[in-house]
Amino acid sequence: MKKRNLYILSALAGLTLMTASCSDDFLDQKPKGNYTAETFYASDKAVQKGVEPLYNKAWFDFNRRALIGMGSYRANDAWNPYVSAEFARFQVTAQTEDMGLAWSALYNVVTMSNATLLNIQNHCGPEVTETAKHAAEGECYLMRGWAYFYLLRGWGDNVLFEDNQTMVDNPVRPLNPESDVLKFIVRDFRKAESLLPERGSDHHPSRYAAKAALAKALLAQSGWNASAKGDHSRDEAVLKEVVALCDEVINSGQYTLLPEYEDLFKAQNNDNSETILAMRWADANLGSSDGWGAVNATYSDLAFPEVTDVNVWGGSLVASTDMIDLYNEEPADSFRVRGTFFTPSRHYSYLLQSDGGYTYKHNWMQLKKGILGTKADAGGHLAQMASPLNTYIQRLADVYLIKAEALLGNSEQTTNPEALAAINAVRSRAKVAPYTSLTFDKLMRERRIEFCMEYSNWWDMVTWYRWKPQTMLDFFNNRQHRANEMREGDILRNSDGTFSYRCVPPGVNTWYISNPDNGNVYWNDHIATSETDNTPVAGKGTNVPYTYDYNTLVNSYVTGFQPIVLSEANIFMPYPESDVIQNHYLNEAPQAYDFGE
Repeated sequence: MKKRNLYILSALAGLTLMTASCSDDFLDQKPKGNYTAETFYASDKAVQKGVEPLYNKAWFDFNRRALIGMGSYRANDAWNPYVSAEFARFQVTAQTEDMGLAWSALYNVVTMSNATLLNIQNHCGPEVTETAKHAAEGECYLMRGWAYFYLLRGWGDNVLFEDNQTMVDNPVRPLNPESDVLKFIVRDFRKAESLLPERGSDHHPSRYAAKAALAKALLAQSGWNASAKGDHSRDEAVLKEVVALCDEVINSGQYTLLPEYEDLFKAQNNDNSETILAMRWADANLGSSDGWGAVNATYSDLAFPEVTDVNVWGGSLVASTDMIDLYNEEPADSFRVRGTFFTPSRHYSYLLQSDGGYTYKHNWMQLKKGILGTKADAGGHLAQMASPLNTYIQRLADVYLIKAEALLGNSEQTTNPEALAAINAVRSRAKVAPYTSLTFDKLMRERRIEFCMEYSNWWDMVTWYRWKPQTMLDFFNNRQHRANEMREGDILRNSDGTFSYRCVPPGVNTWYISNPDNGNVYWNDHIATSETDNTPVAGKGTNVPYTYDYNTLVNSYVTGFQPIVLSEANIFMPYPESDVIQNHYLNEAPQAYDFGE
């Protein structure tokens, strides 16, 4: 098994001169001739090109597969029993390859950011303007901050460093505590905010991308306490700054919510008005030989053969029962459902366009988000393991929900008009009724539906866990149900827009329930008389209350049920084994970082 070690990543500093093709004006050409750091940064354009590998190559092994498992499977958005299932089952070990690749990739972002910063500060030619220099430096701080933000929420304590040479000289270094990692992240985002321009250009970010990132990091910092065993309060002063930052981003005039949710995930809308920051991938036409390492390689894991003409294998990636329950609570929220999962009888005019569109004819809920159809549907920019779609790091809907959460603050409930306006901006786009009051449960539910299968929900859950550990452990272990296998024929759409489903719970290897009435079949809302009973529940309709309790039913009727239990021991992932072997500090208590203050 291939393993990576963060301590060899300083050698990747040379990658800062690498570019690839992505669009007409971003990563559009490789530099001609032989360059060194001393000769490359000769113009504003060269400086701008020098930071562009930070948008794809640096993140590649994080995005390629691990990000799906870490950001979405662990949040219980969906799951695939054949690809990265250990993330959904919380069975990640120090030897899990995708976990190790993600760790290395994120430190790759840190290393490349450090190297590029050093090159810009030391090697810019006399024709490079201060504006271009500052903008590039701001991008490096922004990307390094995001890399550490993922590392913090993935592993907790981490190794902080700003100088690659110090890592080469002394690679065996202690961990730094979560609080210092978060302080470092906030500092990086503040530096980025001070350096980035008022308006970005050629898909490079403005200072408002740093303000949005800072708002998210400060929201985490307002309640983050690694030693707390119980729920506690967030810092109200920090929450006020979060709200102010969100208002600056929202009122900047640089971003708007797309009118249609589904449009966020179409190839033709790849760079849209809602994007604040994204990983931007090379053109799929480069293919695996020229573009590998700079392309979005997720497509073959996500799509299934029926909806595309490129080689894919992701047909078993389906909605979790947990997400289906959320959708069932508000059947009117159909636009976000159809934008995220295929559901029975849904028609998509922009997929398989040469055939008149695609109608999903299965009784299942396979992944839709990220599926572009055929090469022709994607304008030719699609290949095996090479999708043109950006990977969102942050979009405007996130800022609206950050503002709503900050205004909810430590209250159980609020009718604050600004908080309601923020969350209802997102709900209005989804064409669902506005909230008249806001609670944490509503906020959490809204986030889960809005960002389902965008590889981000778990990171927010970790932030909440460090603020409300009791609440979140109860949520994880008593309100969610995880890793339940569903197959073709397991979904029925009811007349009121809800879904009936059946599934095989963890630890059960049969469709039949082991009870005295052997032969019954478990559905989410009733016990059927046979495995072929596909009759919706009698009397269900728009005006009929519909409740169900999965855990009670499973525990009552299924022997051998083995629930997945989350705790402090598995919410954060282990450090890769190869790094632990070489660095004894990874098994020891963290030490304070020297901020030079």
